[in-house]
Amino acid sequence: MSSEQTYEVYAVRYAHNAKRKRNENFVFPDAHDVPMPLDYFIWVIRNEERTFVVDTGFGEVASLKRGSPLLRSPTEGLALLGVDAAEVEDVIITHMHYDHAGGIGEFPKATFHLQDSEMAYATGRCMCFEAVKKPFEVEDVVAMVRKVYGGQAKFHDGDAELAPGVSIHKIGGHSAGLMCVRVRTERGWVVLASDCAHFYENIRERKPFVICYDLGAMMNGFNTLELLADSPDHIVPGHDPLVMDYYPAPSPDLEGAVVRLDVMPKSG
Repeated sequence: MSSEQTYEVYAVRYAHNAKRKRNENFVFPDAHDVPMPLDYFIWVIRNEERTFVVDTGFGEVASLKRGSPLLRSPTEGLALLGVDAAEVEDVIITHMHYDHAGGIGEFPKATFHLQDSEMAYATGRCMCFEAVKKPFEVEDVVAMVRKVYGGQAKFHDGDAELAPGVSIHKIGGHSAGLMCVRVRTERGWVVLASDCAHFYENIRERKPFVICYDLGAMMNGFNTLELLADSPDHIVPGHDPLVMDYYPAPSPDLEGAVVRLDVMPKSG
């Protein structure tokens, strides 16, 4: 594959929840009540011409409220790759849950790409229900509304190409307007699943994650991820600590903080 219009792709780990149990992660009860931790990532897609940041993570307030300890702030994680959040021009918001849209204000120059249906969901009648609005933070939603009124939001209705080699694909399921990101790399088409699949196990065993707006869309979404990616090894789940094991750090000093996804996984 030619290097033209291909991208480097990185996962930046910014938080870790070691207390999570298997029974908390799946729609249907799991017989093994053992730890199943969550990692929290944002992602960087870049080449010489353009840089995209995928999701904005959360900060100290949400960390304390939600009980998910920060390892570093998302912006500090970006800085490890030489990316200045204040200068980023394109941010893809896969969905508006607190751990994916909590740092919107750190990107003053960015255009924010998100689905029509996700913004309608986050500001509509479903937020009248405590059980549905729990993964959202009102201040994050208000921050995005301000970006809309400030002319910094670009809405999409379904699939769209954002640049040659970078496209978004609406999946739904976990949240009404959830989307994944497909990226052309030197190793082929990589799919950043975000929360379309929290864990490899969600896809490989077709086990739906516990927070679910539309179960049918979630299950069909696993099929879509496989169709979009060049192989199962080209799908990167949104919260699986195995990502840090499977992929190499770009340099020794970034071990445990950043891994490179545009190269083949080490194992798995």
